[in-house]
This record gives sequence, structure tokens and C-alpha cells, in this order.
Amino acid sequence: MGEPAPTFDIPKECVAAVVKNEGPDFYVEVEKVPVPEIGPKDVLIKLNATGLCLSDIHFMLNDWNLPKMSEMGTKCAGHEGAGVIVKVGEDVKAYKVGQRAGFKPIQDVCHACEYCQSGKETYCLKAVFTGGMCDGSYKQYVVSPENYTTLIPDGVSDYVAGPVMCSASTIYTSLKESDLRPGQWAVFPGGGGGVGIQGVQLASAMGIRPIVVDTGDERRKLATSLGAEHFVDFKEDDPVKKVLEITGGGAHGVIVTAVQSYPIALDYLGNRGGGQVMCIGLPPHGKYHVDLNPSQLVFRNQSIKGTLVSSMADIDETLDFAKRGLLRLEPTVVGLSKFNESVQKLKNGQVAGRIVVDFNMP
Repeated sequence: MGEPAPTFDIPKECVAAVVKNEGPDFYVEVEKVPVPEIGPKDVLIKLNATGLCLSDIHFMLNDWNLPKMSEMGTKCAGHEGAGVIVKVGEDVKAYKVGQRAGFKPIQDVCHACEYCQSGKETYCLKAVFTGGMCDGSYKQYVVSPENYTTLIPDGVSDYVAGPVMCSASTIYTSLKESDLRPGQWAVFPGGGGGVGIQGVQLASAMGIRPIVVDTGDERRKLATSLGAEHFVDFKEDDPVKKVLEITGGGAHGVIVTAVQSYPIALDYLGNRGGGQVMCIGLPPHGKYHVDLNPSQLVFRNQSIKGTLVSSMADIDETLDFAKRGLLRLEPTVVGLSKFNESVQKLKNGQVAGRIVVDFNMP
């Protein structure tokens, strides 16, 4: 006989950071909300922590040309949750109470279309975006469908596992799809931020040579301590010129998380044959376009490609990097009282690395 499953007292209400005044002057307020009901094929996850991601900010700003959160009945943003399963629906077979689980950028997909059938389910046209189309990880209790739930392995803390759900795995998928090989140069514009810094560590673990383009001593220290071979401060140097110098003519890949750098992203490739620009950051609607000369792509076999968030398989692979100690995110951890302040800092571009909110801290 195995050990009996733990039991959890599930309250009627839980804490959540609810968005107010959706739009350019939004803020979040911590208040009590009802604990959601689950269906027969769902699990209820009690979150211990949530990462704060720039995508949350865009959902609350409503600057992406998507329907408003309020029109979808969504009160809480967030999609980097880590916690424990406290209840399972009567038809759930694969999971049990007490297992650790994450809450991802996509809450569910259709499981039947060509994308779902081929491991590209994040491109499912019926995907439900967490924190935009349904309540996200800014709420302590969340509903996850059994067939789209990710388990967190032992040895990976909630503070690392939360951000793996989106930022770390998103950039891991982009690195994989970039076809970069060990020994090649990758430039990370915005590499000192939350998504970029995890990409730097993963690239380094994969044998790729990271160059971070960002600004400030705090980000320089962070980036070089976590695997960046070079840090180019765009306020001190012409970043393109510097990168072409370091790489001997051009980077093999450019992994763009800082949307402000899209207009110059192609320039980092220089004359590198086969170089690729990978688009990750999602700019506000109508801003920061890539103006390209097709002849450059033709003459140098260069390309531009976008990747969204990660499949379940890629998230598991990224969690494995963390389990092996190769993704050592050291986020700034805050309690509930600092929720809005932290979200505003992120909105204003004042965060190096990642902020994680711990639901168990005041």
C-alpha cells in the first residue's frame, strides 16, 4: 500500500490580485474572491507562487488588439503559477491530490486539430490564453484541465518552476527552433530582463555563446554571472557595431525579447549566412516593426521567425534543465502587500530578472 493521499481543507474564498481600471492606468488590488468550482475532468491547483510577466501587463493595458479581459469575464492576469493539486474531478485518472503542478500561459487547447495532433498545440486556434481569456495565476486557486496540466518535479522550487511555465520555456522553444548549434553566437536584446536572462542560461547550457544587449550595472552583473560571454550596454556603445565586432561579422541568431529592438534586430546578423532573427516579444499594437530588405535575406540566406509559448513537451524539458541545476533563476520574491508595486515596476521597465509573488507571504 502507498501512503494515503494528503487531504486539503479548501476554503470558500481565496486571495487574488484583481485588475482595476483596465487600460493605460490600470492597477491591481489584493482582495478575496470565490474559490472556483472544478468540472469532472479538471484539477484544482492551490498556487504558492506566481511569476510576473510582461504579457500580464499587456493584457491589463489592453494594448494588443485582443478583446478586453473584462469582456471575457477575466479579473486576474498571470500565467506563471506553481503550486499543488488540492482537489481532482471525479473522472480524473492521471493526477492525484498532493502532486505539485504548474499553471501555464495556455489553460487549454482543443486536443483535436492538426496543431494539437502534432505537438504544436500552442498554435491551436481554440487555445484559451490564461490571464486574458480566463482567470490567471494572480489568483491563489486555479482550475486546470487534467489533459493540459504540467507536473513539477521534485528538486525544482516553486520560485523557479513558476517562471519556467512561460518565460524560461518560451525562450527555450525559440532557441530550439532557431537551429543554433554549440559554439555559435546568439544576441539577446533585452537579455537582462526576466525572459532574456533565462534564455542566456539555457543557451549557455546548450553550448551557444550568448551576448546580452541591455543597459545598467545591475543587468550587466546579472547577465555575466548567469552565462553571458559579453554584455553590450546600448547607452555606452553602438550595439550593432559592437556585436559585429565581437562575432566577426554577425551573429548566428538574434533572440528578441525587448520589443524596442525590433527595428534594428536584422542588423545584428551582419553578413552571417543563414542567420535568423527569432521574435518572442509582443509589441503593443502598431509599434516597433521590422523593416526588411528582401535582398539581404536572399543574398545571405537569412530569415525571421516567430515562436509563441511552449508545448507541454518543451515545458517538461525546460523543467528538466532546472532540475539539473542549469537554470538557476534567482528571482526577487515579494509578498502580497507588494503585488501592485511590483506590477507597476514591471510596467515601467524597472525590473532586472524576474519578480515572483509568494501567496504565503504578507
